[in-house]
Order: sequence, then C-alpha cells, then structure tokens
Amino acid sequence: MTESVPVRCPECRREHLYAPPAFPCSCGTPVTPPLLRGATAAPVVQRTWAEEWVTVRCPACGRQDQWPQPELGCTCGTALRIPVKSVATGPPPAETLLPPHIPLPPTAPTPRPAFHPVTIRTARDAVTAAALYLKWLGYREVHSTEPREDATTGLRAPGLVAQVEPTTRPANVRDVECLWLSGLSASAIGVYFTLAGYTDEARQRADTLAVPLFVLDLTGTPQPVNSPADELVTTGA
Repeated sequence: MTESVPVRCPECRREHLYAPPAFPCSCGTPVTPPLLRGATAAPVVQRTWAEEWVTVRCPACGRQDQWPQPELGCTCGTALRIPVKSVATGPPPAETLLPPHIPLPPTAPTPRPAFHPVTIRTARDAVTAAALYLKWLGYREVHSTEPREDATTGLRAPGLVAQVEPTTRPANVRDVECLWLSGLSASAIGVYFTLAGYTDEARQRADTLAVPLFVLDLTGTPQPVNSPADELVTTGA
C-alpha cells in the first residue's frame, strides 16, 4: 500500500495527506515515485514538458522510466508540484540485471473465443463495435457516455477510458493527449478507436504515452496500429 505524506499548501497553509499513484513497469511491478519527505510543495505557475515528468527506477528490475510528476490540487485552487527524490546516476544494482543472453520468458496469451464484429453503418454501430471489442479483451461493465458536440463518444469500464471517433476526421495529437490525461486522472488505461485513422503526430505521441490506437474497418473489426495496441490485444485486460 502506498504511504501517504503530509503536504502543506504554501498559499493557504492548508495541510493535505497525499499518496502518489503507482504506475506499472514493463516487468509488471507497480512503481511509485519516491517522494522527498519534508520538502516544500511548489505552486505550478507555468508548465513545461520537461517539468511534467520525473525519472523513476523500478525496484524489481532496475529499469528507469519517465513517469508523470506527482501533483496535488489544493481546495484553494492552487496546483502543487510534489518534490521527488532524484534517481541516482549509474547502472542499476547488479542483482537486478538479467544476463543479456537470456531472453525473458514469453507470456502465453489468454485463450479467447473468436471475436464476432458488427457491421458499421452508423456512428452508433462504431461505438457498439468498440464496446464489444473491449468486452472481448476482458473488460467488464463497459458503458458509453454522452456523445460530445464533435460526435466523439466515450466508453468506460473499471480501469479503462476509451474514445470512439466515428467521423471521417483523423484523430490528432490533442485527441490523444486529452484521452491520456483522462486516463491518468482516473488511474485507468486510455484506448482510442477511430474510423479515419490518425495523424503522424498523433501516432508518435501515442507511442510516447503508451496509448493503444485502433482503427475500425466497416466490418466492425478493430485493427491495432501501434505497439501498445498490439500488447493490449496479446495480454487482454
């Protein structure tokens, strides 16, 4: 269980208890950014891409990855950046390293029955096809949200937020980033479905943020278009 630490807002002096979120390392171990106890939280005045990320080392395999900088929203309206211990330079401890000549054991995919798609003729059909596919991947209690003005419809399930773009507009970088932020705030994976594909910039950003991207064909069968999507299809929910 992640330990909570006291955080005092320098603007209103209100004290909060904060527990940082855990993120899954590629080895499967939950990794929590190590908070710097006793350090003063700093108000977020201006955001830069570099300051939004921290380097965290997995305690199990020694892998270093970039994870979102821990933040806390005070009730006075101030966004607080929580200080994190810096990762020591140099290689991980020798006992955490696997010999380079020994590959990781493959993970056998969970057997599933064949996916039965629905033909897409309307925007609602596209949402139905995506929902059926998510259930086939193993997500439960998948339900849709109200369509937005741009016709994009959301899908939600425990541990999942998804967007379905049923128009002829390719999804762009902003679409991918908004979905990723929605998933981050809900501690859930974000998955995107579209009929018209993605811009090159959107696909690059999705690879960086590990957002699975799928393209729906008119038969109603989603096709993975990046590595996170391939991994999701292999492992399931």
